[in-house]
Amino acid sequence: MAAVFISYRSTDHAEAERLATELRGHGHDVWLDTWELHVGDSVVRKMNDGLAGAAYLVLCYSTNSSASPWQDREWMSALHRQVSGKGVTLLPVRLTGGESPAILADIKHVDLTAGWSEGVQALLAAMK
Repeated sequence: MAAVFISYRSTDHAEAERLATELRGHGHDVWLDTWELHVGDSVVRKMNDGLAGAAYLVLCYSTNSSASPWQDREWMSALHRQVSGKGVTLLPVRLTGGESPAILADIKHVDLTAGWSEGVQALLAAMK
């Protein structure tokens, strides 16, 4: 199965971890910061490694989301790689509402607010 990098705001950790757990349960290799970062690790190096190895970047956003320099770097890096044809696909996911960044408005998103199970199934289908 594919390597998946989960990008989210810290205020959405519970929902992001729930999603990561479900994706892992379906056989995907999931990179979630709280699972991968340990005391003494270089945050930038670990994130870069996770992004470099990802086939998918799941960009989680919600009503809690606001500008986040870390999250912006993650999805902008993935978008650049996608546009450059470097083997990553950006998959926006609405966790609890809110809007995706305007530059991503033309990319169909998964809406978990309309139904969690259905949304996860749609996300899994996009990763085949």
